[in-house]
Amino acid sequence: MSLNPGEAVKDVRVGDFDLVVDLLDGRTISVPLAWFPRLLHASPAQRANWQLAGAGFGIHWPDVDEDISTASLLRGIPAPTAS
Repeated sequence: MSLNPGEAVKDVRVGDFDLVVDLLDGRTISVPLAWFPRLLHASPAQRANWQLAGAGFGIHWPDVDEDISTASLLRGIPAPTAS
């Protein structure tokens, strides 16, 4: 899957039950936090500490060593460890 420049990450919000990612093209992706157990079990401070990765097409949480790409979010693919 090739990504368009607009599919880069603009902003990230992690709630108690969902991960919400805003893309540069105006779309918003919301997925269940249960898809990413490391984030689900992380503290609010750990969830808030995210960084852009992969030229803006990925998100990295260094405190919990979680990496999520916009490609996987757009395809609806949970983390391999998610049940």
